[in-house]
Amino acid sequence: MIRTATPDDLDAVVRLHTEARATYYRDHLPAEEYEGAAEVGRSRDGWARAIGRSDATVLCAERDGVVAGIAAYAERDGFIYLSQLHVSPSLWRTGIGTALHTACTDAWRRAGVRTARLEVFVHNTRAQSFYARHGWIPDPEGPRGGSHLTLCLDVGNQPGRLNVEPG
Repeated sequence: MIRTATPDDLDAVVRLHTEARATYYRDHLPAEEYEGAAEVGRSRDGWARAIGRSDATVLCAERDGVVAGIAAYAERDGFIYLSQLHVSPSLWRTGIGTALHTACTDAWRRAGVRTARLEVFVHNTRAQSFYARHGWIPDPEGPRGGSHLTLCLDVGNQPGRLNVEPG
């Protein structure tokens, strides 16, 4: 089941986020930078703000009553950004990530979004493969270099840079 996150989900969301990040940052960053107390505290504060924002969406995927996946998106600089999409590593390749991705893209289409963007850690090839299977491509207008790649998705099958239908 996919649903909107609530403040009651915060502990589970932070735990899952920390667990998922460890899988792709391990061997690339010092552990303190992705699972140290200060970083987990920063993550908790960020998730609490995101869950409480009216201009952002945080989704939880539940499996057997437990938060098994999370996704978050918001508008930034005239585009929808998928800022987070994580699945508990023990449940990878079970359809949870695809269900979350579909929930996001369905909401974007209903809102008239044409283009979405995301950033993915350059060494996270598993996530890059997931996004490629779902139609994401390197953003031709995105920054080059650094530790993250910028990807974009043509959500609405309409050409052009404008990403939201005029209201």
